Amino acid sequence: MNDRLTKWIGPALLALLTLGGLYLVFLVYVSGQTVVATVGLIVVALMVYVYLAPGAYSYRYLFPGVAGAIIFVVFPMLYTIAIGFTNYSSKNLLEFDRATKYLLEETYQTEGQVFASSLHRDGREYRLKLENQDVGLSFVTGPLALKKAERVVIQATPAQSSEIALGEAVELREIIPLRNMLKEVVIHLPDGSELTMSGLREFAPVRKLYSKNPDGTLTNVQTNQIIKPNFKTGFYETAQGEQLAPGFKVGIGFDNFRRVLGDESIQQPSLRIFAWNVTFSFMSVLLTAAVGMFLAVLLNWEAIAGRGVYRTLLFLPYAVPGFISILVFKGLFNNNFGEINLILNQIIGVKPPWFSDPTLAKVMILIVNTWLGYPYMMVLCQGLIKSIPSDLYEASALAGAGPLTNFFKITMPLILKPLMPLLISSFAFNFNNFVLISLLTNGRPDFLDTKIPAGETDILVSYTYRIAFGDSGQQFGLAAAISTVIFIMVAILSILNLKLTKVNQQEAR
Repeated sequence: MNDRLTKWIGPALLALLTLGGLYLVFLVYVSGQTVVATVGLIVVALMVYVYLAPGAYSYRYLFPGVAGAIIFVVFPMLYTIAIGFTNYSSKNLLEFDRATKYLLEETYQTEGQVFASSLHRDGREYRLKLENQDVGLSFVTGPLALKKAERVVIQATPAQSSEIALGEAVELREIIPLRNMLKEVVIHLPDGSELTMSGLREFAPVRKLYSKNPDGTLTNVQTNQIIKPNFKTGFYETAQGEQLAPGFKVGIGFDNFRRVLGDESIQQPSLRIFAWNVTFSFMSVLLTAAVGMFLAVLLNWEAIAGRGVYRTLLFLPYAVPGFISILVFKGLFNNNFGEINLILNQIIGVKPPWFSDPTLAKVMILIVNTWLGYPYMMVLCQGLIKSIPSDLYEASALAGAGPLTNFFKITMPLILKPLMPLLISSFAFNFNNFVLISLLTNGRPDFLDTKIPAGETDILVSYTYRIAFGDSGQQFGLAAAISTVIFIMVAILSILNLKLTKVNQQEAR
């Protein structure tokens, strides 16, 4: 019996995962994300093939890792690169079909019978009653949830023929919080006309604003004006060139990359930001390695009592979550109330403007990043120092060499080579250290001579974030192009890291 149950556990689990995956793919597809849904469907199909096909048995243990890499690494990378070739932005968010559908669903109020409305509770839901006493008409709608502001189309039936007993009408003070949901309600009357909310206690007839023509253009039924889709700009446009929202995504080739490399308004801050980005990454690696190496050598000195306690205390900055340490330092460096400025004011009578002076802001960032990074380097160096044969130090002592000679002639050369790939990895990490910049200075202080908002302490990734989500219009396509350029830079560093690792392995042999 147990063998039979065990035999069916695998197929049952695969069936559940397949059904769950297909359901998620369906939800993604319904939301309009066709590309993401296609990738999800491919992954589900591969899963079924790998775990059912006899020839793919050897790949069963590799599939979870490969699928995770495809979904969380390869696809986001390729999707970001693809966005860089489009006009995707806050003004061009939708696909063409969805933008067209949005315009075709727009309505306007027309002249006609206006109905007084009252809202009635129906259990946990509501019903609307519409009355026009001038013509003696009244209608009752079906139940409405009114829990979120989304378009709802509902049929109304004559109140005289309805057998539903309506309760007391909801008071005005209860209608006001529901007004955003009620504005999205479209009521269909038996004669085919539609009503939408025109006041807190009033519904009026509406009509579709646009009609679609056979050639793909749209006609404004109010003005008879024809609008055409422009697949170069990503907007429906009038004959005069007026662009109508919402826009839609279109491919624009290498335009975003040309802007990154050729637009003066972007190049102007980009070159300075890139120079600071490289300086920040290099100095962070240099300072953290220097401090970490010095402390590792110091803690390796057997004459120091309580080395374990010191080692634990010096490692604590790495144990505390980074964002907490950054926010603590942000308070410590506060120009007026920070403890650092209070102490400096007592000692030398000055309060440095850490956040408003560009040079001091950069120094502050390097100080904080050194504090966050030195424990990692310290632990690495301690491990590498332990691997150095003690015979070398004994021979050095017999030759009369001192601690500095031991460090520069023995310790540093022997730990620097195996440490080099890790230093390159640290450089790559700091090259994209968005959290530190965002939480500590947010890129400020800003440049005063640039068209696109950018800051003295911005690095490329935080500058990209500003363009994509900040105060320059949410240009996702442009930000994706900059991200692609950053990715290429980091990829070059990774390749260099791999080459250095291979060289070290060959030397070790």
